[in-house]
Amino acid sequence: MIRRRDLLVAAALVPLTAPHAAKAQAARTVKMGSLRLIHSMTPHFYQRFAPAGLTIEVITFDSPTDGKNAVVTGSVAFGGFGIAAATLGAAAGEPVVVVGAFCNKGMGVIARKGSGIADIAGLRGKRIGIWPGSTQEVFILERLRMTGMSVRDITPVRVPFGEMHAMLARGDIDAYVGAEPGPGLSISSGVGELVEYPYGTAMGGLNMILGTSEQVIAQDPALVRTMLTIHRRATEHMMANKAEVAETTVRVLGAPRAAVDQALGADNVEYTWKLDDTVLRQSRTYAEHMLSLRQIRALPSFDKFLNPRFSNEVATS
Repeated sequence: MIRRRDLLVAAALVPLTAPHAAKAQAARTVKMGSLRLIHSMTPHFYQRFAPAGLTIEVITFDSPTDGKNAVVTGSVAFGGFGIAAATLGAAAGEPVVVVGAFCNKGMGVIARKGSGIADIAGLRGKRIGIWPGSTQEVFILERLRMTGMSVRDITPVRVPFGEMHAMLARGDIDAYVGAEPGPGLSISSGVGELVEYPYGTAMGGLNMILGTSEQVIAQDPALVRTMLTIHRRATEHMMANKAEVAETTVRVLGAPRAAVDQALGADNVEYTWKLDDTVLRQSRTYAEHMLSLRQIRALPSFDKFLNPRFSNEVATS
């Protein structure tokens, strides 16, 4: 029986022209999901590193969950999204697989300027903007725990990343746990001030991963290897050319240059590609935190969920 999900995966990898010509067989378009964030700029550099005949179509999502769902359904073949969304899917039995790292850091706990909030303890009793189900949520809950607090000590307000700066400026919230370029915008505009970059946990700066589906891996492992090679080259180029990254971010996102420069200048965005032992360990730790917070009912099957095979192959090629 042909399943709809298999048809969607096939559609995401469809050749550009008729298959009867040898040259046409190599020509194809691969759909790559990306988020509307500074730390999701890597796919916008893919095409220059793609082999002849391969076109990368970047599909932009506003929510990490939407990006993950697109991978699971086959609407895109690959996607860059938060480890939180990936773990939620895998723990629920969805065929999402992490094949590479994507970007570390990119987060920030930002308070309204003049609020008197100088550290995590200062969030007590305050209205804090948090996007439920996000990587940032797990990080702030762990930082609260480390400070002897819990979510009951604050007033969490459900706020999408793109609205956090505006709500802070209006005074609707006292602080937020956001994703760049939000923190950079709040700091550079003078509306907010940095409380901390929340990387002092066992999860480090883990944030986004490169994901695909079990079907894509089974049907076309060579494509997975090719995409990870492209991802590596784009990542290394970006880390060596931050000014170009800033220009691309301003063009693609329409973000203010000062906000982008603040994020990149503070080294709060670290583009990565290799699914190494550190990322694997931090991903498992992250899942354990989600389980303890009852965000998932069981740990994912890590042997299926975390697949370093292609990363290891690319690293030695």
